[in-house]
Amino acid sequence: MPFDLEEKEINSKDMNAIVVLAHPNQKSLNAALAQTAVEALKINPKIQHIDFLDLYHEQFPPALVFGGKKRRRDMVSDPDFESYRQRISQAQFLIFVYPIWWGRPPAILLGFIDQVFARGFAYTFQGKLPQGLLKGKQAWCVSTMHSPTIYPPLFLRNAHKMMMKRATLGFCGIRPVHFLSFGSMEEKSSRQGKALARVRKVLSKI
Repeated sequence: MPFDLEEKEINSKDMNAIVVLAHPNQKSLNAALAQTAVEALKINPKIQHIDFLDLYHEQFPPALVFGGKKRRRDMVSDPDFESYRQRISQAQFLIFVYPIWWGRPPAILLGFIDQVFARGFAYTFQGKLPQGLLKGKQAWCVSTMHSPTIYPPLFLRNAHKMMMKRATLGFCGIRPVHFLSFGSMEEKSSRQGKALARVRKVLSKI
């Protein structure tokens, strides 16, 4: 875990946040954005506890695997992911930091959602209608991309935002879902500094 977070006993009445980083390079802009998010949350008077989860550092298995002995319907009680379910449960603010690859988040983040946001934990069905079980939480998706910010809405119909906001987080009852999207981030420039400043400003006041 690259950040020094003070260990505190978590009270159910506290406002807690978790920062989830999905980038393999701990010296990347995404890692810097995640660190900035943690620093911003530390000075936010609303936040009592901050959790940090680096999916690559923890070598989280990205592939959803099930079969005869391991059924998808039983994932809600899978002991391999119990600690992650608890960490999501304890946070009112979820901050996901990741690059946009092939127009969507990395496979490791999608695999995290596939396996942790299981039916019975993150959502259920009443008849044929879905019901989100993670209500009362908000999310911020902090993403970077090589292309200009205008590219996804112009050419991809905002597929990434639709997926995260409606098909995934919103489906689980997490609302609102905010986006901090930064384009043309491949090379170091003043744009990167502005992105860090923007994250610091927004998350210090959520």
